[in-house]
Amino acid sequence: MGSEPQLAPGGDPEADLRLKRTLVNAFLENVPEAVYFKDRQCRFIAVSKSKAARHGYANPAALVGKSDADLFTGDHAEEAREDEGAIMATGVPLLDKIERLNWPDGRTTWARTSKLPLRDDSDRVVGTFGMSEDITAAKATEESLEKANKDLVDASRLAGMAEVATGVLHNVGNVLNSLNVSASVVATGLRRSKVEPLVKVAALLREQEGDLAAFLCDDPKGKLIPEFLHSLACHLAEERTHLLQEVDSLQRNIEHIKEIVSMQQAYATMVGVIEPLDPITLVEDSLRMNAAALLRHEVRVVRDFRPAPPLWAERGKVLQILINLIRNAKYALDSGPTPDRVLTLRITPVPAGSVTIAVEDNGAGIAPENLTRIFGHGFTTRADGHGFGLHSSLSAAREMGGALAAASAGLGHGACFTLELPAARPTPAAPLP
Repeated sequence: MGSEPQLAPGGDPEADLRLKRTLVNAFLENVPEAVYFKDRQCRFIAVSKSKAARHGYANPAALVGKSDADLFTGDHAEEAREDEGAIMATGVPLLDKIERLNWPDGRTTWARTSKLPLRDDSDRVVGTFGMSEDITAAKATEESLEKANKDLVDASRLAGMAEVATGVLHNVGNVLNSLNVSASVVATGLRRSKVEPLVKVAALLREQEGDLAAFLCDDPKGKLIPEFLHSLACHLAEERTHLLQEVDSLQRNIEHIKEIVSMQQAYATMVGVIEPLDPITLVEDSLRMNAAALLRHEVRVVRDFRPAPPLWAERGKVLQILINLIRNAKYALDSGPTPDRVLTLRITPVPAGSVTIAVEDNGAGIAPENLTRIFGHGFTTRADGHGFGLHSSLSAAREMGGALAAASAGLGHGACFTLELPAARPTPAAPLP
């Protein structure tokens, strides 16, 4: 039998060398990633078939002697040369670097590259070698996901802003209903006023002005006039008091609308501004924005405000969160198990340097399985809800370095939402002159 070629290493140096060449050639011929070896002048001394194909060459030998400057635009070629120079100077490899590759034909691709020092038998660094994986498709997917996430965050923020605007319009609408009722009462009162009989009495007295004394003393009609005038005066005085009360209600409601609108305008102009904020003022403002709805639904508000430092937050975002939480609590109270609807707001300092604002109700409560889903985008338990409010509120809280959490003992046992935000650091006192 003829001898078969042996690939196992043995004592023959030439056989060992042939084995190494066979293994290297097999590797460079079949490896799917782009593999290269370079000398100290950053010129290719060997490349994989996949590397050559990536650059449009059928034969890998065509790249031998070339450098990155022959294959890429100048910016990437210069960056690669700096990386390889640092590797040869320090002997430290560069692993899993994400590179943007700009090609001469205008294309842009992405690669994950690892570069290492190439050493000879004496352990001297004689060049570099590396492996590059094309991740253009994965990068495009990642960028699409990032854009989708950004669009989702933007949509949630807009939904949260819409939630605030809806709350403003809802409360203005409630006040306008009260205005309409008061205006109707005033109009009805004026139409039913006793002014017309007074005009008739005045005309009758004018007719008798030649002998007014005899008319009032002797004429049966004239004798009735003093009593009629007394009764009319009492009625007009009572009517005047009632109409003034309605006019006063009209003025208060108009002032309330102006207050709601001006408050919303003030918050809207402070977008993006992080500043020290009084938590009590923020809570009271959010209550005023919901005042008409809470009054109409007979919600009793309990305030439990403990001394706390100012918040370090964005005014509009905090208002957005609190209005949303108070509105949700109002809806929960509408469908709650008790007619005594109680909304409790608590402000509590936290030793770790933050402040919590809790919005608690004794309403419908939250099912245990929903506590982990309630902040999810699009999740809602209301038939007319859109599921953006709590999700956007959570996002807004996180953007300010805070957190938003929900707790409930279950259906029928109310719920509590707790907003935690960083406290503003005390301003150092100015040095004495």
